[in-house]
Amino acid sequence: MLKSNISLPSAAGKPVLLDLHYPENPASPPPVAVFFHGFKGFKDWGWWRLGAEAFAAAGIAFLRCNFSHNGVTPVQPEDFADLEAFGQNNYSRELADIRAVIDWLHLPETQRQYPTDPTRLTLIGHSRGGGIAIIAAREDARIRRLNTWASVDGLDFLWHGRPELIESWRKNGVLFIPNARTGQQMPLYFQLYEDFEKNAARFDLFAALRELTIPMLILHGSADTSVPPAAARRLLAWNPAAELRLIEGADHVFGGRHPYPEADLPATARELVAASVAFCLGEQQ
Repeated sequence: MLKSNISLPSAAGKPVLLDLHYPENPASPPPVAVFFHGFKGFKDWGWWRLGAEAFAAAGIAFLRCNFSHNGVTPVQPEDFADLEAFGQNNYSRELADIRAVIDWLHLPETQRQYPTDPTRLTLIGHSRGGGIAIIAAREDARIRRLNTWASVDGLDFLWHGRPELIESWRKNGVLFIPNARTGQQMPLYFQLYEDFEKNAARFDLFAALRELTIPMLILHGSADTSVPPAAARRLLAWNPAAELRLIEGADHVFGGRHPYPEADLPATARELVAASVAFCLGEQQ
């Protein structure tokens, strides 16, 4: 069962949109996986829907979520039609969005309509969303498992070691990032950097992983050129209790693209999803 474009209010005024893929006629409240996209991503990108359907077929309720300020809109869910919102996004807002979704999951009315097992909640994040998921997992005890897909190993990845970029950004107030797929110049206002600096201890992935006590699965493509596999190895070094699985030949999006008209998952995405499903169910592969 699919419930599309559920709209939740966010602290910053833009809606958090999510799609709920709920298993057909579960015998008991199913485990639940909450998925958030990465930088320049959205819930309707590429093969995410097909992946969500695979989770639901395996008996897991799966939520595909948009960050409130990712730049797409309810009217144009696959287009960056609100670049002002994109520019005003920051990590504090993304963490608040994750909390809003988990709050919604635990509401009595949500549990009446779509009962899930709150003791079996897995948070999944792709790319930059993986880094945000790591911070959220440290802060929210309702998250019982953490699964990263091609995660960054630092939330300052855009400007780390680039003081001249930071100074130019500070002076101009905005940094433009090209979107190779759409050709758009996507703004990032300096408030993103200010939010990071103000909350540097909170957004430290090394510190978060050292404190993490829940099961964690790190999935990464061996052929990822956007976030190289070395980043995954660093995450594992910071949390040796985690499990790292490199998917041979997989790129940053595990064979996907947008749009993705095919009816079947890419081969490397099938391997990714199978590993994640087993992890969410608490199984060993």
